[in-house]
This record gives sequence, C-alpha cells and structure tokens, in this order.
Amino acid sequence: MSSSPTTQSKTIGILGGMGPAATIEFFRRLVASTPAAIDQAHLRILVDNNPHVPDRTAAIFGQGEDPSPALASMARGLEAAGADFLTMPCNTGHAFVDAIREAVGVPFIHMIEETVRVLPDAPVGLLATTGTVRSELYAAACEERGIELVLPDDDDQKLVMDIIGRIKAGGSGDSVRSHTAAIVARLEACGAAAVIAGCTEISLIPGDEMSIPWIDALDCLVEAALRNALNGMIGTEEAT
Repeated sequence: MSSSPTTQSKTIGILGGMGPAATIEFFRRLVASTPAAIDQAHLRILVDNNPHVPDRTAAIFGQGEDPSPALASMARGLEAAGADFLTMPCNTGHAFVDAIREAVGVPFIHMIEETVRVLPDAPVGLLATTGTVRSELYAAACEERGIELVLPDDDDQKLVMDIIGRIKAGGSGDSVRSHTAAIVARLEACGAAAVIAGCTEISLIPGDEMSIPWIDALDCLVEAALRNALNGMIGTEEAT
C-alpha cells in the first residue's frame, strides 16, 4: 500500500519562462527527484511560464525595461493560486528578488544562497550571465562564507554569453559542450577547485564532462524546494 505525502506537503510556485527550456528542466528534475510511486504521491507544482519578462541582464546594465513589475505580478498570481512558497529557476532574476518578496506574503527560496551554502571551502569558478556577474549576486554570497570567486576573463565571459544564447536558441551540440569545458579548464588553471553552473541554461550542459566538480545551481534549487515542500518546513529565506 502506497501513502501520499500530499496531505502535509506544500505547494511549490515557479516563476518561470526565463528561459522556457530551463523551466521545463527544473520541473522535470523536481518530478524525477520526488520520492513517489503513484501520481497522488507527487507534489502540487504551480508554474507561471512567462517568457515575456523583460531581459534581466539588459535591465541590470540600464539598457532595458525593469522586470520587477512582471516578476511581482507573477508572484502574486502564484500566491493567489495556492503556492505556499516560491522559486525562480533564473539566476539573474534574483537581482530583482526584493520586488518579489515585497509583492507576496509567502516565502521565496533563494537559489544563489542555497547554492553557495554547499560550496567547498576553496576557490570556485562561476559560469553565469554578465548580468549575474555585474550584480555580484554570487560574489556577495561567497564573500559571506569567505570563499574566493574566480571569474572568466572578458573574452571568456563573452563566450559564456554566446553559449547561453545558443542554448536559448535550441543549441546543445558538441561545440556548446566543448567551449564550456574549455572555459572551465581555464578557470581551473586560475585556481578554481570547482565551478558553479550559475545560469539555468548552463545547467542544461552535462557537468560530468568538466575537469573539476560541477556545482549546478538548478540542482541546489531542486533540493531546497523538495526539502521545504516535503518536510513542511519553509527554509531560511523568510518573506519580508
């Protein structure tokens, strides 16, 4: 006889669409990682897959529309639909987390802080959008733990953005993987003992092909979301 955790589990809300493939992968990993043998033992997950949220990197650089109103609206909609807490599988979007928290009364699980929580006490590299790098989301969280963050040089950062763009456009071939592996190798040469997949498009690249440990922010968000949903314990990030 199978029992269902749904009577005590919490409903997950996902601010998605940034981009859609990353949102699908987050949903897939949530389902695949849920300990369930029957439909009724799975979690209720609400998804707002909104690809029309203004570009986050452009906004950070003052070159595009502020995505805060769209993100706040999505958060309110998910809360009204029954979400007990919110997640967002977009690293760069976390630069606008204040707008999300101010819009709702339910907690928001912060992907960057969940990721930095599991980092080794050694220098780590970062593969992320230029917007994420510019906003120092990972730099600030790593500094709190005393962890050195190793960033790609300007040429490699441009290549990272090119890789992200190719993945958003549906590319996932050998060149995407080989270019990523080459950047990781250069980060290793600069002292990185591990590397963060700090963009949810980068999370779509197999990490087992890298020369140093691959710490996937999307996996960290999956683990935190399941922990909160299944244990009925909203984590360290409280709504403000």
